[in-house]
Amino acid sequence: MTKIIAEIGWNHMGDLKLAKKMILSAKKNGADLVKTQIFDPKTLKPGPWDHDGRRKIYDKAMLDSNKYKKLIEFAKKQKINFFTSIMNISGAKMVLKFQNNLIKIPSTENTNYDLLKFCNKKFKKIIVSTGTATFKEIKKIGKVINKKKLVILHCTSSYPCLANDINLPKIKLLKKYFKKVGFSDHSSGIEASVLGLSYNLEYVEKHFTINRKLPGRDNKFAILPIDLRNLKKFIIFSKEANKFRGMNFLKSEKEVRNVYRGRWSN
Repeated sequence: MTKIIAEIGWNHMGDLKLAKKMILSAKKNGADLVKTQIFDPKTLKPGPWDHDGRRKIYDKAMLDSNKYKKLIEFAKKQKINFFTSIMNISGAKMVLKFQNNLIKIPSTENTNYDLLKFCNKKFKKIIVSTGTATFKEIKKIGKVINKKKLVILHCTSSYPCLANDINLPKIKLLKKYFKKVGFSDHSSGIEASVLGLSYNLEYVEKHFTINRKLPGRDNKFAILPIDLRNLKKFIIFSKEANKFRGMNFLKSEKEVRNVYRGRWSN
């Protein structure tokens, strides 16, 4: 059955109390995994974020080792799988202090081959998003990372992603090259994720928040607890509806077959 990754990213803005509320809400509303982001603004290269206020946001939202450890411990108590996206090798090394079972490499770093190679050596399972990449670059990921431990996520890196850019049929082609494929859905709502279930996805990843009025652009298009709950219901329904029950009539049809069949005379 498709698993849901609730991406709280940096929606918590460095507030551990808020981050814990998000983790708990994600757990209660059907998420199988919760993901955050690890980054150090000191390693951020100069760019437009130096002039539009984003660097200040990054400074505030940063999770250091101490905060990350506390969130891991909290998630463990809540019995929810917790992992993170990393932006560079230094971030990966920090995560390795606490766990090596799962890591995510985001779209912006899917051609950082030094990072891919490092994670391939150190982590048991690696999720990589394909946003911004050419098909040639996507196939190269499978050459750098052992395909047995690799999960590829179809992704369009547009925030929010409009319907005409979702490109769900691309998943079918990705599945010809990779055994495990999921969908990182940046569109508003859960409609695209629900449609994507027909591709037998490994994961559906959605940005998640408990309040869209919180600061940060991710909160603006993230799904709310009720959306997450509904997505979980669709996944469970999809699993049941796609079970093959044979070519003959089912037990649930027995009464109609025996009582109602042929009840009208000619």
